[in-house]
Amino acid sequence: MEEKQLLLRAEIDEEEWEKTPPSVKRAFVRLLKELEELKEQEKKLAQEKEGLEEKVNQNSSNSHSPPSSQLIKPQTKEEKKKTGKKRGGQPGHLGYSRYLYPVESCQLVRDYHPSNCSCCGEALLGSDPNPYRHQIVEVPPIQPRIEEHRLHQLECEKCGQKNRAKLPPEVESSGYGSRAVSMVAVLSGMYHLSHRQIVTAMSDLFGVKMGLGSVTSLRSEGSRAIEKAVVEAQEYIQRQPIVGADETGFSQKNADGQNGKKQTAWIWVAVTPLVSYFSIILSRAASAAKTVLGENFRGYLNCDRYGAYNWLSVEQKQFCWAHLKREFTKISERTGVAGELGKALLVEEKKLFELWYQVRDGTKTHATFALEVEPIRAAFQVLLQQGAEYAIGSREKTPLAKTVRTCRQLLKAESALWLFVRVEGLEPTNNAAERAIRPAVLWRRVSFGSQSEAGSLFVARMLTVVTSLRSQNRNVLEFMTEAILAARRGTSSPSLLPQSEPLESTSLAV
Repeated sequence: MEEKQLLLRAEIDEEEWEKTPPSVKRAFVRLLKELEELKEQEKKLAQEKEGLEEKVNQNSSNSHSPPSSQLIKPQTKEEKKKTGKKRGGQPGHLGYSRYLYPVESCQLVRDYHPSNCSCCGEALLGSDPNPYRHQIVEVPPIQPRIEEHRLHQLECEKCGQKNRAKLPPEVESSGYGSRAVSMVAVLSGMYHLSHRQIVTAMSDLFGVKMGLGSVTSLRSEGSRAIEKAVVEAQEYIQRQPIVGADETGFSQKNADGQNGKKQTAWIWVAVTPLVSYFSIILSRAASAAKTVLGENFRGYLNCDRYGAYNWLSVEQKQFCWAHLKREFTKISERTGVAGELGKALLVEEKKLFELWYQVRDGTKTHATFALEVEPIRAAFQVLLQQGAEYAIGSREKTPLAKTVRTCRQLLKAESALWLFVRVEGLEPTNNAAERAIRPAVLWRRVSFGSQSEAGSLFVARMLTVVTSLRSQNRNVLEFMTEAILAARRGTSSPSLLPQSEPLESTSLAV
């Protein structure tokens, strides 16, 4: 800063200054410069402190970090008020009792009749059309069914050539039946057991002895058996009118030489109500999203604000309001005008979801909801505009600057916040995709990733099969057994598509 500006800021009288000795002037100017530098330094330190406090206070409610990453559970500002009710089911609650199997499936049925009245001793006659049913479920010891095929070797009397008989085509050469293979695939792909745990489980539960190498080869066979079904599921997803998408990191090692650059792999998921598709790709770029969804995807996508989906038009996207709420919460915890803006955004968000819960519960029609949302949307527009108009430097990293950039980004894609208001059947959050990808996160933590591209293929395919079949209440083990049998016989593979719907599905035009 120039000397004149320093003197003006220090409010020095010009006449007095002229009378001041030169040595004193120089010392005074030097002190003024040091003071200005200290003020600038104090300002920067205050900004850094605010940024560090924001990072320290980061948790699952104000960021994208999962609850499991929190070392200390954040304290709630208000203690939950006691209702005075006892724990457990309340009066009027229907409750749930133990599942009873159909009488036809019982191997033994016994009826017990009281002979005398417990009060007066009178003999009791008649029958009870609705007796109390008590069932005992037992699992008998499981013995593996073993077939032995003997291949004899005979020596030719003429030339001395030894000839060994060959297995007939219908006998499986791997040494394991289709159900044993499917059990290995399910123990790994659904229950996330390690190779050694699978060896132990197969021995302890089913009496089947196998080595670690057999687990690897049987997993590979299971993966190949479901390949066509998984491809069909992907094609189905790409034709759907509404799809949710998400991605999370995954570790793929370089045991097969396919990841020489040691890139981070990503598990991508595309979700519909009855079918989900997973893919593990060594990229988190837009090209990977296009591979999963299809470059010609014409439906509506429920997603977060990650840039890999920016190749889709804004009119095709619904931003997840759960992510937005965490963003607004983070802003509300900042100081100054940013904090006030965040609190105001959270107020409007609460109003929005009070209306949405009524639509979800069936107490409000979607058309009425769309009309009542208009003032809330207008209020959001005003608040975001206010936040976007604050002046900041192009490279400024203060909490206020972060708030301003967030507001500007949301204004550019403002219609992606409200697509669910216009399109009936579209959810305001991406919770379905996040729930679907949760098992993949657990698998990643247990297994630390895969060792090869083939291992990643198995993970992605089994996640697709398990998630889709669970959505349709279908048995995973039976599906895998059927798929492996079909692959061995060369017949058509079972389908992951909903059995009650036609295979073709028409996507909505945008």
